[in-house]
Amino acid sequence: MEQQNKRILTLDLIKGISVIGMIIIHTLLVYANVKSQYETAIGSFIVFLGRGTSIFLICMGITFMTSSHQSLKSALKRGVLLVFAGLFMNFMKFMIPVIFNFAPDNFIQKYGWHAPIEQQYVYLVQLGDILQLAGMSLLFVGFIREYVKNKYAMLAIGLFVALISREVSGINLDIPVINYVLDLLFNTDYPAYVYFPVFPWMAFIIIGMFFGKWFQELNYDIKQIFRKMLYVGLLFIAIGAPLVFLYGDYNYNGFYHMGPGGVIYFAGWTLFFLWLINTITANVKENAFMRVLRYCSKNLTSMYMIQWILISWGKGIFGYRQHEIGYVSVLIVFYIIITFSVQTLVDLIRKKKTLIDFRPISPDKTALK
Repeated sequence: MEQQNKRILTLDLIKGISVIGMIIIHTLLVYANVKSQYETAIGSFIVFLGRGTSIFLICMGITFMTSSHQSLKSALKRGVLLVFAGLFMNFMKFMIPVIFNFAPDNFIQKYGWHAPIEQQYVYLVQLGDILQLAGMSLLFVGFIREYVKNKYAMLAIGLFVALISREVSGINLDIPVINYVLDLLFNTDYPAYVYFPVFPWMAFIIIGMFFGKWFQELNYDIKQIFRKMLYVGLLFIAIGAPLVFLYGDYNYNGFYHMGPGGVIYFAGWTLFFLWLINTITANVKENAFMRVLRYCSKNLTSMYMIQWILISWGKGIFGYRQHEIGYVSVLIVFYIIITFSVQTLVDLIRKKKTLIDFRPISPDKTALK
């Protein structure tokens, strides 16, 4: 049990870092001008951090295998809830500024639209982001966890998802509801529509499941599993690098819709960085910053939604992609503070509701039954 607790701590720290990282990244992408994003050291480094989505997904796969909730029903239920959470987040991000008329004009012009844009409401709400990816993926990986018991078979499925991703991209039946599902699975129309299609991004989750299964077989030996990650990561880098740099049109072709070589290459670097992060944090004693990271990990989904909604609303106040890096740095601090503040408020509301729902029944009421 001690090993398992240690494992959860390590992954929580990594996911907690990703929560703070995404606030930094999204603030920069929304408020910094092009020069600040790509021609300053700070901006370029933050944009580079934005390529760390695979770390979150592999961690998701590991914890999915070691979670206390192992039923297929729970996976399918959470998958559906995450898809609808993504749609709700999009409504709050895009519709509230439009309805109350504080969406900046240059954001609307990004899509080639001209105000008023009422006819684009549904389009904005349907934009595919990480929550839709996680939700749709759970509808598949729940069955893998339930019926595939061999870890190498899991790895083979993950690599197969990456292998066919380029071939199945763009599948379209032109039937409204079905087509939206197909877009979430196979869409290639970045940056306008789906940022993280299930094919190929689900491959990272399944690779994480492979290590989660391996971790169980190692009796939750944290040193051994991260050592395995290092070795497999270096192997993946060696295989993926020539595919990406020599045959990039097919194997990479952009971060959001990479091909099989890109998945293997990024998975390799992700596994290497997971090993590195664990090496750095393995002997660190409990401190306030670690408690903050664990808090972020515990509330990852809600904090993701909160920060995106707040940052999107702020476009109507601070402007869209107009600012130098110094101004954006102040906004980063502001959004970290306000995201934590809103999450704390949500926690208080949840706690109050729990206390009301579970308050003791008075003796008089009990006697009436």
